[in-house]
Amino acid sequence: MDEGLLRELVPAVIGVLVRRGADFASAEDAVQEALIRALDTWPDDPPHDPKGWLVAAAWRRFLDAVRSESSRRGRELVVDAEPPPDPGPAADDSLRLYFLCAHPVLPPAAAVALTLRAVGGLTTRQIAAAHLVPEATMAQRISRAKKRIAGEPFDRPGHLGTVLRVLYLVFNEGYGGDPDQTDLAGEAIRLTRQLAALTDDPEVAGLLALMLLHHARRASRTGPGGRLVPLAAQDRARWDTRLIGEGVTILQAALARDRLGEYQAQAAIAALHADAPSTAETDWVQIVEWYDELLRLTDSPVVRLNRAVAVGEADGPAAGLAALAAVDPDVPRYTAVAAHLHERAGDLERAAGLYAEASRAAPSVPERDHLTREAARVRQRLRA
Repeated sequence: MDEGLLRELVPAVIGVLVRRGADFASAEDAVQEALIRALDTWPDDPPHDPKGWLVAAAWRRFLDAVRSESSRRGRELVVDAEPPPDPGPAADDSLRLYFLCAHPVLPPAAAVALTLRAVGGLTTRQIAAAHLVPEATMAQRISRAKKRIAGEPFDRPGHLGTVLRVLYLVFNEGYGGDPDQTDLAGEAIRLTRQLAALTDDPEVAGLLALMLLHHARRASRTGPGGRLVPLAAQDRARWDTRLIGEGVTILQAALARDRLGEYQAQAAIAALHADAPSTAETDWVQIVEWYDELLRLTDSPVVRLNRAVAVGEADGPAAGLAALAAVDPDVPRYTAVAAHLHERAGDLERAAGLYAEASRAAPSVPERDHLTREAARVRQRLRA
């Protein structure tokens, strides 16, 4: 049973139903019902035309639902129950579905969940497990999202930037996550590959390159028991050189088009890290230059924070602390960066206190435990 094939067919099948007149929510529900039936029947009786089978099964499920509702209300339904022989084009519908699921009217969390359900083909249970929330909570989130976009035309041009932002969030939620849970990072890469094949935009390629370059380091980011391993301590022999090579090739082609965007700039930074034999041999000067480009593009406080780390490596901890002074202290992980720079500057007592403070505000258990260990390590240096 090729579940990957099923996931690839989901957006196209939903698109066929919507073009035939089904509303998005009903089409998505009908396709999910068809997928359940496919999982039961395909292993023993695989169809010759998987997409046509799914379209037919989903369309019948939609008609059954409409007939049931119409019967309850005492109305007659006049529709042709047999689907046309040609399921219709896939690529155009898939791209439209990306834009619809990542509609600007939806909050980011809802857009991520809906994209995973409708475009990624994940079940509500899988999405809930990946987000560490109850299945009922995720079902409500997805249901509200479908209702909010119910009146949006399927053929209205969407916002590519919103789609990329949603895919970026999906990847970040899964990157470094529990491998026993749904692989959101892998799913984000799969979806971004599809989008890159459907649209000609260097920022889509830049996002794909960024994901591949980060994903190449995933195996080395955690140790036994989920212990977080920072970049400087990672075993670079465990990095996936195939993914790195693919990411660099995609990035180079995107940069050659001279339409720089934030995802291409982030990917360039990731490529410089991937290319370095060690932290000490990293081209930190060039990384600072790329962070300057990112600031020009985004003026993001998170970029300013990361730039301060890079400045500290390129020009010394004093310069890094000076760059940090321009960052809002309320930015997440500000205190952890301050601890790192103060330790490098030799102020161990202050660094230990900052690491402990940062651990109390850590957004995850692995990060909290890592910062707690850093505080203990620096205190041990003080006693030595």
